[in-house]
Amino acid sequence: MTAILSARQVSYSLRRRPLVDGVSLDIEAGRMTILIGPNGADKSTLVRLMSGELRPTSGLIFCDDEDLARIWPERLALRRTVMTQAIQVSSPFLTHEIVRLGVDGIGRVSARERARLVERCLASADALPLVSQSYATLSGGEQRRVQFARPLAQIEAARTVHDRQALLLDEPVANLDLSHQLALLDAARAVARRGVAVLAVLHDFNLASRYADVLPLMNKGAIVACGEPTSIQRSDLLLDVFAIDLAVGTTLAAEKPLVIPSRWLIDG
Repeated sequence: MTAILSARQVSYSLRRRPLVDGVSLDIEAGRMTILIGPNGADKSTLVRLMSGELRPTSGLIFCDDEDLARIWPERLALRRTVMTQAIQVSSPFLTHEIVRLGVDGIGRVSARERARLVERCLASADALPLVSQSYATLSGGEQRRVQFARPLAQIEAARTVHDRQALLLDEPVANLDLSHQLALLDAARAVARRGVAVLAVLHDFNLASRYADVLPLMNKGAIVACGEPTSIQRSDLLLDVFAIDLAVGTTLAAEKPLVIPSRWLIDG
């Protein structure tokens, strides 16, 4: 079994209004699954279901071979970690204390190793210079980088007792400049290459198609297509979902600048 998280015909309704409709999706070890779709597609609701925060109205979600709803929170924290879209912190935490929240009580990690782990994950998120700053004084983008370091630290701690984890990222590059968007997604892909199952929600189709191994396309609460990016990059399909005519795989006819990272031209 390669799927760490699996949804099987999952639906979810709120006050009789259907939000997620019959979704089946595997989040596989060692792969980046990037969920895209228009606003209101309920991508975040699906992530909350896959994380165990919400329970399906119908259908089941499995973590390996176990019903996710039956796994105690302490055990679930060893199996999956989540970076949510909206994060509220009211207490006067320092940056390293925020990241340490992902480590304390997780796995078999000594106090000294916890401190080293926090520093390593802050460095991976390009947030190490912020280590001793008050979290509340950081910009929105800086806070996102710190919040990304927290689930990275949780995964590293959990791997001391369990070898299969899933990382769920809901719009992780929101409020980030281009350099940090690429750095964060590079780090997430590196985590996937080490065997973690990664599920991320993105709105930038070019970023999604560049980084995804699997690209589910969601609309009106349902997965309307799922596969490798090349199979989803179809103008007719994107027109149906996004209601805009998109040119796929063509050059610009107009002499307008097109800016992309130069390494995208040479690294395949």
